[in-house]
Parts: sequence; C-alpha cells; structure tokens
Amino acid sequence: MGIVNIEDELHDQLRKASKASYRSINAQAAFWIRIGMLCEMNPELTFQQVVIRELKEAGVDPGDVRSGDVRSQPVGMDAA
Repeated sequence: MGIVNIEDELHDQLRKASKASYRSINAQAAFWIRIGMLCEMNPELTFQQVVIRELKEAGVDPGDVRSGDVRSQPVGMDAA
C-alpha cells in the first residue's frame, strides 16, 4: 500500500464518484485504476465488454442484472 498524489480536481471527481457508486474513495480509485489498466491492455474491447468480462470472472452472471430494472436501485440493494 502506498500514497498516490493526484490533482485536487481529480480527487474531487473521485470523491463524487465514490458517493454515486457506493464505494469508499480508495475503492473507487482502485476501480478506476484497474479498469483503466484493463482497457489499455485490451484496446479492442469496449468499456462495457471489459466490465462484463470482469463480472463473469468474478462469478456474476451479467444476464441476471440485465433482466431487471436495476437503474432505480442503489448498488448492492436487492429488490423487495
């Protein structure tokens, strides 16, 4: 673990994004770094393809998510 210095504006965007995605600031930064690395290593894939691939590798079936309307629910919240 280490310290990374980033611009104030990027930190503000990171803080806002972490609230919107229900992640800690560190988890949001790690997500952006990981996705950015994967996109650089796989330029032939779209962002959505990278995310779907990662979800599948984690054991998540993206088809299950697509079948319901999850846009109105916070991340990690099950439908009642």
